[in-house]
Amino acid sequence: MSGVKGYGKASGAGTIINAIAINKGSAFGIDLWTYAEVELGDDFRGISGAIEDESGKSCDTRLIERCLELVLRKFDLPLRGYVKTRSEVPMGSGLKSSSAAANAAVVATLDALGEEAKAEIGALDAIQIGVKAALDVGVSITGAFDDACASLLGGIVITDNKKMELVKRVEKESEVLILVPRRQAFTADTDVKRSRLIAPWVNLAYELALTDKFEDAMTLNGFLYCSALNFDPEPMLKALECGVKGVSLSGTGPSFVALVNEESERRLREAWSELEGDWMLIKRRINLINQYPLKR
Repeated sequence: MSGVKGYGKASGAGTIINAIAINKGSAFGIDLWTYAEVELGDDFRGISGAIEDESGKSCDTRLIERCLELVLRKFDLPLRGYVKTRSEVPMGSGLKSSSAAANAAVVATLDALGEEAKAEIGALDAIQIGVKAALDVGVSITGAFDDACASLLGGIVITDNKKMELVKRVEKESEVLILVPRRQAFTADTDVKRSRLIAPWVNLAYELALTDKFEDAMTLNGFLYCSALNFDPEPMLKALECGVKGVSLSGTGPSFVALVNEESERRLREAWSELEGDWMLIKRRINLINQYPLKR
């Protein structure tokens, strides 16, 4: 095998139910993209990776390298290759940059290996490889199976992260307004004990999601995790004042995501612009496109 290239992409995602408290979660894909390119060949002396970052900062490439390694091991192939990613998803923002990077790297590796490899590995198998890689390198507490499913499959997903089971996938169209503070908050640094204290009430939010009451579920989730993780809920309260039905802290923060229509978006953009601090607003849509059709 010499000089074979493959390409993949996966989206960021927003939180409906953060899975840290109960090992069950729900999330939706957002059309912010991470792109990966993989090259395989005997010329490489091992596995290496690079992340294109406009800030010029050096980025930790262990996750994407581990994804490449795990796919090659699955097919008992030499551990030689190079993986490179570039992303629109802000890192350390709660918008699932790690899940997007892992998915994109796995898909790009399978693309490089060809149609037989893709026929053997279904979408959920590909997601599980990325989840294992995230756990192996310590960028995730639960493996973020819910976030990974939303990132690759699109739409809204509900999952049992402990069983790595996709419970439900729903297609819902909505615009998404995202408040992204410039500071970062990495999932691996989260206070898990405090998150587990709110488990009974997160369970209530999860039950709401199971009955497709996604906006109620994410808003309850947001207030619970703001309390547990010591985030100011003011962005959520401002959203509710603007008529938004679904708003939440995304992941372990610091970003907030709100499902909006034209009118509530206009009002919320104005309200959030009054908040103090260094932040940016991003407007996107729920991504409905599955980047890796399920193997039948």
